[in-house]
Amino acid sequence: MSSVPAPPHRPPGSEPRVPLIALIAGEDSGDQLGADLIVALRQRYPAARFVGIGGQRMQAQDFESWYDIRELSLFGFAEVVRHLPRLLRLRRELVARLLEARPDVVVGIDAPDFNLGVEQRLKQAGLRTVHYVSPSVWAWREKRAEKIGHSASRVLCLFPMEPAIYARHGVDARFVGHPLADRFALVSDRAGAREVLGLPQDVPVLALLPGSRPSELARMGATFLDAARRVAAAMPGLRVVIPAANARMLDGLRELLSRAPHDDHLLLFDGHAHEAMLASDVVLLASGTAALEAMLAKRPMVAGYRVSPLSYRLARVMNMLKTDVYTLPNILARACGLGREAVLVPELMQEHFTAAKLADATLALFNDSERRGAIVAAFEQLHRALRGDVGSRAGDQAASAIAEMLDDGRAS
Repeated sequence: MSSVPAPPHRPPGSEPRVPLIALIAGEDSGDQLGADLIVALRQRYPAARFVGIGGQRMQAQDFESWYDIRELSLFGFAEVVRHLPRLLRLRRELVARLLEARPDVVVGIDAPDFNLGVEQRLKQAGLRTVHYVSPSVWAWREKRAEKIGHSASRVLCLFPMEPAIYARHGVDARFVGHPLADRFALVSDRAGAREVLGLPQDVPVLALLPGSRPSELARMGATFLDAARRVAAAMPGLRVVIPAANARMLDGLRELLSRAPHDDHLLLFDGHAHEAMLASDVVLLASGTAALEAMLAKRPMVAGYRVSPLSYRLARVMNMLKTDVYTLPNILARACGLGREAVLVPELMQEHFTAAKLADATLALFNDSERRGAIVAAFEQLHRALRGDVGSRAGDQAASAIAEMLDDGRAS
């Protein structure tokens, strides 16, 4: 009988060090990314300890949050300015705690205004730093990529065109796939979504998403609703489904709808944004993340947006905007080689953001089935491109890029 080899002798104190991994998430979307990342990293390092700033999803994965994530969940310049002294104090305290703890790696998840400053201080002190979710360097001031490299030893990118931009500035960046691409099936289920929402299977459906923040609703909501009513007037039997992004948006939409006579074809839902998109034939939306979600749902769409005239003029005068298209599907189409002139999503911005133009563009999609089919085929191609490594979820790919740094034991 052959004997089983004895395990190699380890001198006392030579056992592998249990990794200490710091994560800093600044808002709800970062909390979800952080939770997925912890699950994937714990498969590689079962005894690892995770600390930093995170929300309920991360804490449910045995994450030790040193501060309340809500302290970083601020929107808008005025709100940030009002809380600036507290944010600066929090950042100083966090940096001090991390320098004392000396984690094996520090991962800032999105929230670049806060995280990049923290990462820079820590990288200068010799810690390995990762920034997860690249800022939009392809749209706003590409030279920021070089500055981000001063903060992050490695950048984890959600879009396939981003690493090449960082490479031009000597920054280590990896495409890890977009987590939203994991949450939508490559072949969408319209019938199932309609059943969930209680919609007939044989009627045309328009999904209306006028933004996710009260400021967007105040600035654009009435125009979007006017456009939807115009489309409904031209399409007998149309159902317009309006999913409210949150409780405040639900109240705001109810108030907007109450200003006009009741429309049986306008159906307001508390949440269910993904189901609303999947159930629809066409989506009318405020440009933003919703456009990416509609693309992954494989639904033709019309996008509109309006900022203050002053903000728009400043962006143009200062040459801050580096692209002549605004929605992610159009940007991705060009980046993925679908043609320099590819405009899959009609974009009605600023002075073109009117109810009449939104309605006309939406009706044009409803009335052109061949065009809708071509758009769906392009969206399927873009969905595959966003998945990155086929068969591997975005969180797993991000964890692999971080594990590579931990296992190599190198600091860049």
